[in-house]
Amino acid sequence: MSRTERDLVAALRAELAAIDPSRDCDRLAEAVGLGGEAAAREPAVARLAVRLRRAAGASAAAVDPIGFDWDAAAEHCRTAFLRGRFLARGSLSLAGGRTHLEFVVPIVEAPILARRLADVELPAAWRLRRGRGVVTWKSGEAVGTFLRRIGAAGALLELEARQVSRVLRGELNRVLNAESANLQRAVAAAGRQLDAIAAVDADGRLGRQPYVVRLVADARRETPEATLGELAERLELHRSAVQRALERIERLAEREPAPVVADPLA
Repeated sequence: MSRTERDLVAALRAELAAIDPSRDCDRLAEAVGLGGEAAAREPAVARLAVRLRRAAGASAAAVDPIGFDWDAAAEHCRTAFLRGRFLARGSLSLAGGRTHLEFVVPIVEAPILARRLADVELPAAWRLRRGRGVVTWKSGEAVGTFLRRIGAAGALLELEARQVSRVLRGELNRVLNAESANLQRAVAAAGRQLDAIAAVDADGRLGRQPYVVRLVADARRETPEATLGELAERLELHRSAVQRALERIERLAEREPAPVVADPLA
């Protein structure tokens, strides 16, 4: 990730760590979610763990995250628990324009956490990696929904704005590249057409072509930069008629002119 992206992730985590649950049950749930790993994370998360355990009492330290009574917990308690679990075991990557969030947890916890996330309509994949369980989202929409649910509103707005900006830049580049390619093809086609017109005009064959073909040839010579549509509009013809006329001239130029046979009686 770039420094800007790392700063954004740090701001998001700091925003989550600054949330002060209003209910005692939420403080307990978040403290359980933090588990015993929070002290090894950034200072804001370590301070949060101390603050929550003081508020929740000794009972918070006695409950392992796996033992959290998820099924009996209220929705707000589940949200607080997941916020704590993300702060303790979660990571967010924005590298390469892709949003990737994962929890690295003990192997036994991975399927349990995946089931809990599915219960709140945020299904995630899980796998084993170097002796740990990894629960993952690779969908930007799922990541955004989760972060919004656990309270990262401010940083998430910045994240979404950056994603929109990145998509717009990509779309603009795609359009510009397509326009550039179209322009290059149009310039090459106009060059071929001008060469063909010059060739069939030099040997007199252009003068023997139908009126529309000669009209299109003159217009192309006068405005070599014009598109087929612009030529058609100028001549008040259908675009297909202009294209057929120019294709006819190019075919003529590819063929050798018929030899001129001398009149024996001349």
